[in-house]
Amino acid sequence: MTFRHSRRRFLAAAACGLAAPGLSSLALARAEDEHPMVPFDREIETYMKARGTPGGALALVRHSRLIYTRGYGWADRDAQTPAGPETLFRIASISKPFTAVAVLRLAQEGRLSLDDRVFGENGLLGPKLDGQPQDLRLNDITLRQLLQHTAGWNRDRSGDPMFRWKTIAKALKLSVAPEPWPIIRYMHGQPLDIDPGQAYAYSNFGYCVLGRVIERVTGEPYEPHVQRHVLAPMGIRRMRIGETLRSSEGESHYYTRNDTKAPSVFPEVPEPTPEPYGGFSMRVMDAHGGWVASAVDLARFAAALDDPARCPVLSEQSLRAMRTPPPPPAWRDQRGALQDAFYGCGWMVRPAGPNGKANTWHAGSLP
Repeated sequence: MTFRHSRRRFLAAAACGLAAPGLSSLALARAEDEHPMVPFDREIETYMKARGTPGGALALVRHSRLIYTRGYGWADRDAQTPAGPETLFRIASISKPFTAVAVLRLAQEGRLSLDDRVFGENGLLGPKLDGQPQDLRLNDITLRQLLQHTAGWNRDRSGDPMFRWKTIAKALKLSVAPEPWPIIRYMHGQPLDIDPGQAYAYSNFGYCVLGRVIERVTGEPYEPHVQRHVLAPMGIRRMRIGETLRSSEGESHYYTRNDTKAPSVFPEVPEPTPEPYGGFSMRVMDAHGGWVASAVDLARFAAALDDPARCPVLSEQSLRAMRTPPPPPAWRDQRGALQDAFYGCGWMVRPAGPNGKANTWHAGSLP
């Protein structure tokens, strides 16, 4: 999946996978003589056919208005259920911008600062963790660094703890896949790969920590907090954290190209299990990759953030912070110049156009 929006007056959101939806109440074009957007249909159908993608959906926004939606292929290939624009898909790491907006909103309200420390005696999560970390550099990590993936974990060096469930469960003597807090306690005893703030390294674990910060500061569980304070003001009603072993109502069914199997994260599920249904835990991934959403939901989210004067959640100052590059040396070349694109707070950002308005996007992937 790729989710892009541009402040150059044009937005688009697409989701590919499989779905089990009701058709959208919006008018859908089905024939060439009915709508001028047929070139979009041709492109998506060609893309899907070349890759064997069973189903997908498109939502297109212009001038902050939804102007076209369409489903393609099957929501459920075996039941011959068509995919629609309001079919729910696992959006994987496209979940991260939603977590980032929730954190920026709390900063806007003065309930935290992006420069707050996360760990250590005075850190936002300090009281939840026992003793000093093995690596004292953890005490220097800030919320801003978590948002910008510069906190110091590098999954290419030490692995991604969000998917190392067997290793962590064994270390903690757990019989099931660990939940977020046990994972954080385990990582509290592991060394960082990089000094905080020195380099970009994409981190699912960093966004898991942000989810727990939201819970600690608000006293609410992560999912209902985001639903109430981020999604509802934008008119997004059906997004939720996905289920691991089954699809929820209105959600796609998922297939892998070769029907791949994986070890199950649940002891009661026989191994091996179909990879999308038990090879990882959606609930554990909540803040970094656990949401299910429709293409229309993503379009609404993009449109809400595109116009600072009309954004129902973030101020112009907060939106500017979302698109601000990390401090040096992250995302700088050998001469110290900022690269053409960078990861801001929850988005990849590319300044574009005569006024430097930002093109922003995020991708996500799961089996």
